[in-house]
Amino acid sequence: MNLVPSALHSNLMVLSPLILLAGSAVVVMLAAAFYRHPRPVMMLTLAGLVLSFASLFLSQGVGSRQVTALLVLDHYALFFIGLIVAATFVVAVLCYRYFGGDESRHEALYILLLLAALGGGVLVASSHFASFLLGLELLSISLFALIAYPRFTERPLEAGIKYLILAGFSSGLLLFGMALVYAQLGTMQFAKIGTMLAAPDQVLELYGLAGLALIVTGVGFKLALVPFHMWTPDVYEGAPAPITAFIATVSKGAMLALLLRYFLVAGAYQSQPITLALSLVAVMTILVGNLLALLQDNVKRILAYSSIAQLGYLLVGFLAYGGLAIEAVAYYLTAYFVTMLGAFGVVTVLSGGLNDGSDGVAERDSDRLADYAGLFWHKPWLAGVFTAMLLSLAGIPLTMGFIGKFYVLVAGVEASLWMPVIALVIGSAIGLFYYLRIIAVMCAPGSKATTGQIIRPVASPSLAESVTLAALTLLLIWLGIDPAQLIDVLGATVVQLT
Repeated sequence: MNLVPSALHSNLMVLSPLILLAGSAVVVMLAAAFYRHPRPVMMLTLAGLVLSFASLFLSQGVGSRQVTALLVLDHYALFFIGLIVAATFVVAVLCYRYFGGDESRHEALYILLLLAALGGGVLVASSHFASFLLGLELLSISLFALIAYPRFTERPLEAGIKYLILAGFSSGLLLFGMALVYAQLGTMQFAKIGTMLAAPDQVLELYGLAGLALIVTGVGFKLALVPFHMWTPDVYEGAPAPITAFIATVSKGAMLALLLRYFLVAGAYQSQPITLALSLVAVMTILVGNLLALLQDNVKRILAYSSIAQLGYLLVGFLAYGGLAIEAVAYYLTAYFVTMLGAFGVVTVLSGGLNDGSDGVAERDSDRLADYAGLFWHKPWLAGVFTAMLLSLAGIPLTMGFIGKFYVLVAGVEASLWMPVIALVIGSAIGLFYYLRIIAVMCAPGSKATTGQIIRPVASPSLAESVTLAALTLLLIWLGIDPAQLIDVLGATVVQLT
């Protein structure tokens, strides 16, 4: 590596968030090996995540840097790395009591969380197919183990096997697509692909277009876009509640951020067949996600289909192209992180304290509608947090979800994407019904839901869980009322991609 000391120093500074994540995973692994107790391991994990987040400001001061051909650490990458680290912090807090607290041995869980966060960070900073694949596999392999971590319970093991098979299949599609693009263009760097495609005499041949289509298909599986969404409700229902929150946010957010960079830098928007296919996928994702959610009586499955629809809304902004569209996607994705973490946080709290499984984890989560009957009268604080998150997902004013959905709608109208915009409006109207259905069940008097089933005992959140949920709720409302500060940050963040 022919780097002068100052350049090496700058590269280390800008890479510090990822280095600290990797170092934290090693430290936590050693601590778990020598001292088998979950509390200090969790504290070390949280400390590592805090240090990694703090180092983002140090990296930002260095400025944007291309670190080898594999990674580009610009404001765009640093923003999404910060989002991933913050989400991992929330999930780590939620995992402690859910997995049995001091009564169980779940130290390895935190190692997997840190490695998954590192994979997501590498993914959003990728500027090359090689780093793209490495980050994706590090994230996916960690998720296999996280989903099936309660190894003595049937549903997580089943969900882990399903995710393993479908994730392996989608990775194969991605790898084959990359090979076809490389076969025509002779490069795997996003920027060089964009430069070559911008040349007037360069046109993608059949196998080049097939490569792009395979990449989009593989990404579609990872993002659970229709018709590649089949795994989502089963995995969401079977996975432990805090891990489901991690899948819904970090896994999907990292992939969408990477896809946005790839399409912009590589000039994939110039391919009319690809953009047309994505428009049809966006419409189907919105409508199918919302319609299937109407048929569910399981809260985790409702949130699974809701997340499918939310990714369809994000695709509308994604397809709009331009500075406003990128800001819209980044803001909506931030709102999606906050709401999904809050919603699954409530599910996690209600599922905690019911650890009747042989490994300290409940045989099932509190995920049936019956488990939420009359929650407002038993735990008004938890019901209020869940209501705020559901209203944000529905796009009700004074929440981040409303600003994000309005942002995406404006970007779509400005780009004349009439079919996806109409689908967005129709889907939002449909979604309001099943969100209000959950709220109505929580507010119903008595201890029985419409199914007539008796609800399970309602657990009380720990202090750490209460503070986490309160912070998410305040953030949801504050940035829904006064989004200017976040919008200013996003304006400076995404300008480098346009």
